[in-house]
Amino acid sequence: MTRFLRAAAGATCSAMLAFAIAPAQAQAQGTIALEGAPYVLDNTEVRSVRARELGRDYEIYVSLPPSYAKSGRSYPVVFVTDAPYAFPVARAIALRAGRGGRSIGEFILVGLSYARGDTAEYSRRRDYTPGAPGDEDYASDMPGRRPKFGEAAAYARFISQDVFPAVAKRYRADMRQKTFIGHSYGALLGLEVLFSEPGMFENYVLGSPSLWFGRRMMFEREKAYATGNKDLPANVYFAVGGYEAVKPGPRFNKDDDMVRDLKAFAAALKSRNYPGLKLGMDVIRDEDHLTVAPAIITRGLRWAVPGSEEPR
Repeated sequence: MTRFLRAAAGATCSAMLAFAIAPAQAQAQGTIALEGAPYVLDNTEVRSVRARELGRDYEIYVSLPPSYAKSGRSYPVVFVTDAPYAFPVARAIALRAGRGGRSIGEFILVGLSYARGDTAEYSRRRDYTPGAPGDEDYASDMPGRRPKFGEAAAYARFISQDVFPAVAKRYRADMRQKTFIGHSYGALLGLEVLFSEPGMFENYVLGSPSLWFGRRMMFEREKAYATGNKDLPANVYFAVGGYEAVKPGPRFNKDDDMVRDLKAFAAALKSRNYPGLKLGMDVIRDEDHLTVAPAIITRGLRWAVPGSEEPR
């Protein structure tokens, strides 16, 4: 359906990231890059992580900050969903808008990619959603396989039980400073984590969450959490594009008013008066569901990993 974000629909040659030489790197080394070779992002790696509970293999993409090789110190870790799209975007924003750590602090970036053998659409529908979609009819983009939904809780356990230890073992990662960034279905996954294990991340950047999904089931989850808990210890930043409302015009949503939904959801959270919850929200003007993600990542990084010149 066209209202969904099809993040990272294009295929990537991620397996080549660990082997090819980027043009700039080749020039610095005095070598000649093979004509037509894929462009490679410097200081990045692709790792395979087994999801033991799920019985599937996933790839994670890792980008190390410029000072990593020489500093010897540990770094905050930022985890982004929909890695084939969000990983290079977040990396570029950190390097460009970060101003050498002055506007955005240096961090290790971990991109959460899709299950091996699955398409992006199939994998993210299954892994990022907290339940059944309701009465809507979905077609599968994988012949012979029916679409699956509702494994967000199990996928969150994969992150905590398999991805976290892999990152902590291999890199100088400060696992006490972890940030989650997700958009659309990715933000829905973030809400699943927030209401099941809020301390799993120190910061949550949740852009354009698909609150309409499953007959607005996340509104019910929020109420259920409030009934059983007196606190929600988390730092949460919400954002949505101004065009994600339902109004006349080619860029506005046709079905789901995501601006209205997010305002209502944030208001519900604020009304609980949780002592440990720090909540911020922006409606970003002149952006729709497909264009707003880079702006959310930029604002989210400045908020979650402030640089040396940013107020704390």
